[in-house]
Amino acid sequence: MIKKIAFILFVAQHALGQSYAPPAGQSGSTAIHKDSSIIIDWATNATIIRGYQNIADQSLGVATYGDSTAVPGVADGSNVVSLGDGGVAIVTFSTPITNGAGPDFAVFENSFSETFLELAFVEVSSDGVNYYRFPAVSETQTATQIGGFGAVDCRYIHNLAGKYKSQYGTPFDLDELIDPFGLDMNAITHVKIIDVVGSIDAQYGTQDHLGNMINDPFPTPFASSGFDLDAIGVIHQATQGVNEIQENVVSIYPNPTKGKVVIQSEIQGKYILFDSMGRTVAQGEVIENVISDISEENNGVYLLKVISEDGISVQRIMKR
Repeated sequence: MIKKIAFILFVAQHALGQSYAPPAGQSGSTAIHKDSSIIIDWATNATIIRGYQNIADQSLGVATYGDSTAVPGVADGSNVVSLGDGGVAIVTFSTPITNGAGPDFAVFENSFSETFLELAFVEVSSDGVNYYRFPAVSETQTATQIGGFGAVDCRYIHNLAGKYKSQYGTPFDLDELIDPFGLDMNAITHVKIIDVVGSIDAQYGTQDHLGNMINDPFPTPFASSGFDLDAIGVIHQATQGVNEIQENVVSIYPNPTKGKVVIQSEIQGKYILFDSMGRTVAQGEVIENVISDISEENNGVYLLKVISEDGISVQRIMKR
């Protein structure tokens, strides 16, 4: 309740004419450069669900620029994947994001200027099933549609990815989530990026946390339509001190695997195995040795989460 009241007061102050953080390089900006020392890790995997090049003219098909391999690793501003109108990226990490002081991760887009801003909602999950959206705010005017190459003032944008130009990430602080009941704030395994359809036509457009239509460049009827995801940088990361389970307490072999995986644990608890989409592919009790068979699943990266009274262990499994 305290967080909710604080957020309402924060929004009210800005509604009185104050602006949100200005562009990168200006005093008061919250932009985080890709080479900043506060970024300690980067996303390791992504799954893309494409949106239309123009949701109002679906005959053009979906966005096609880039693919999921563009997301892992350091932001470079050129190797990106375009989501299209309303498209989605589900991004995972080798080690979970945790809640620390200030921003916990940053999302990078590839805008060529401070004003050509293609925006996206951001959601987080600690189980790959239940997602919690950051309370996004857009105070951009809604009387006139911003055209495909129109301008957006980032000072009227908050908690929307794409606020800053290429090479500069938009920060997200887990403390700004409202009523994140059921979310493990110290074990964020998935970040979901959802393209904002910037039309002010209620038939197609999307609304912010307060019910305002979000006005951003629309339409962009190209292969590179919509939000262009470059990378996600991690600022606060789960450590052994957070999880309280030493790395050698839970071991997996063989890894990589062709199918069967032996989970060897010195502690008792529950294990859950997620695929890159956050889907649970196996779960059960872990007592000493457990064999999990993923031979029928697709090749790729899987996350094993072991939960016990002593803490949480999260490890990657590669299926080839």
